Amino acid sequence: MANNNSNSEKRKASKRYTPKQGKLRGVPLKRKNDGASAQNKLRPNGRAASQRTSKDAQRRTPVKIIPLGGLNEIGKNFTVIECSNDMFIIDCGLAFPDSEMLGVDIVIPDFTYVEKNLEKLRGVVITHGHEDHIGGLPYFLKKFPSVPVYGTRLTIGLIEGKLREHELLGSVKLNTVTPRQTIRMGCMAVEFIRVNHSIPDSVGMAIHTPAGVLIHTGDFKVDYTPIEGGIIDLPRFAELGNKGVLALMSDSTNSERPGYTASERKVGDNLEMLFTKAEGKRIIIATFASNIHRVQQIINNAVNTGRKVAVSGRSMVNVISVGIELGYLKVPDGVLIDIDMIGRYLPEQIVLVTTGSQGEPMSALSRMSMNEHRKVSITPQDFIIISANPIPGNEKLVTRVVNDLMKLGAEVVYEKMYEVHVSGHACQEEQKLMLAITKPKFFIPVHGEFKHLMKHKQTAMAVGIPEENIIIAGIGDVIETDGVDMRITGEVPAGKVLVDGLGVGDVGAIVLRDRKHLAEDGLIIAVATIDRSVGEILSGPDLVSRGFVYVRESEELMNEAKELLTETLQTCLDNNMHEWNAIKGKMKDNLSDFIFRRTKRSPMILPIIMEI
Repeated sequence: MANNNSNSEKRKASKRYTPKQGKLRGVPLKRKNDGASAQNKLRPNGRAASQRTSKDAQRRTPVKIIPLGGLNEIGKNFTVIECSNDMFIIDCGLAFPDSEMLGVDIVIPDFTYVEKNLEKLRGVVITHGHEDHIGGLPYFLKKFPSVPVYGTRLTIGLIEGKLREHELLGSVKLNTVTPRQTIRMGCMAVEFIRVNHSIPDSVGMAIHTPAGVLIHTGDFKVDYTPIEGGIIDLPRFAELGNKGVLALMSDSTNSERPGYTASERKVGDNLEMLFTKAEGKRIIIATFASNIHRVQQIINNAVNTGRKVAVSGRSMVNVISVGIELGYLKVPDGVLIDIDMIGRYLPEQIVLVTTGSQGEPMSALSRMSMNEHRKVSITPQDFIIISANPIPGNEKLVTRVVNDLMKLGAEVVYEKMYEVHVSGHACQEEQKLMLAITKPKFFIPVHGEFKHLMKHKQTAMAVGIPEENIIIAGIGDVIETDGVDMRITGEVPAGKVLVDGLGVGDVGAIVLRDRKHLAEDGLIIAVATIDRSVGEILSGPDLVSRGFVYVRESEELMNEAKELLTETLQTCLDNNMHEWNAIKGKMKDNLSDFIFRRTKRSPMILPIIMEI
């Protein structure tokens, strides 16, 4: 069940910048007092009539683009492409909870629209193996196990690992594809196109539909010197542009950054310098587990300096295992050792690759910083490199980990000190290049918060895309095109499904509100035993407090509260009140008023009456 926080509120700001739903994009406004236009309306063979006839003749079978995640947010990318009685999905990712989602583990898209149109669904195509693009698949495939999934070799390998954890591996259809390969999706065809990103085997897509060609870049950058694999297939994007592209959906993550994204090789050069600087010390490097290019460069530098490589963190171990198995990571024999063996080597003989670059509380690096890691203890002999930029919202977590590591005597370097990280997303000049070579009629910025989409819109306008041909959409919007016009025609159910432990969708706004209330003001439980037959309080009321005050230091307050509750209960009984809910309501109201007057706090109050 989806969270009750509907998508309509989240798109109020967006609607200020876009035409109303149903209004055509790309259609010139008619002048009110144009005599020639008026005459043409009267003459069947006039220019206006012939233009309308020409446009109508060009209209084709409508195609719908329905983003159900990944717009006005970071993560849970999930887009439906629909035509007639066929549809398919691009990506099925997760997002991480914000600070208000107390106790929530992950956030996945709402699958309601897919469930209602399951007979149309032809498959799921995946652009690459990052969590925000594949993390929702286990939950999706639990509901729809017969839906085929398509992805490149590494992407499928990473998906297999996730499905194995959820005990789904043998029950789903996984299909490996390669760049320049085309697969059918009913009345549509999906062509995979190589792109560069921070993980190998990433692809964009050209979607050949009856209305025209749609391009979805996936997450991309332009890297002319990639660590592994080929260069982004710009010739194919350009070829499609020359033939005619109806709409481009392009990565907006770095739309605020001018210039170009640096090559991954630049990080390798800086790592080489830092390995030299760390001579005589143990090197610990934290990075994203999925950044196989980065891990390969770490291994290369370890080999060149005669160090062994150990790995810490479950996700890092899993990704490296898949990378080696599929040949995406090249590790000479004898270089990789078990973490249990690091004590057999001198500090200067070890490189430890770990998770925790975002300061996650339970990550390996975070546990090391608190001296809670079972196999690694931080000492002044450690040289620690955080090879990642903090994701927005994680800055305080990362700073805390850095401070704690330094307090233990370690030397810590990070992005602000040395260029030990580059983005996997295109900056403005690369975004302009993609727009210039594909030459789309319509443009839909995707993959980013609202500010990223708006900045990408400005970039598109700078290269000549008319403003009226740029659509800023939100999750749940139905974008429809017939090859001539493109417009938002309505919306479908969309939102966030919260995953807490094994529970999927059972945490909603009310539960989150209660958790927030408990976290901010604590809890008081008031318990009393009553003999209804004689109207007498047999025991209590007793108060149990958690997270409100330290009872031993607040005895006077708690005793006064008990006296108040005793008076409240006795008054109710004397007035022959026998409806327990009404009595509990009186207890709660009176105690709440008293507590707020005395403390200016509003703890959650739970009255319990036991009857004998």
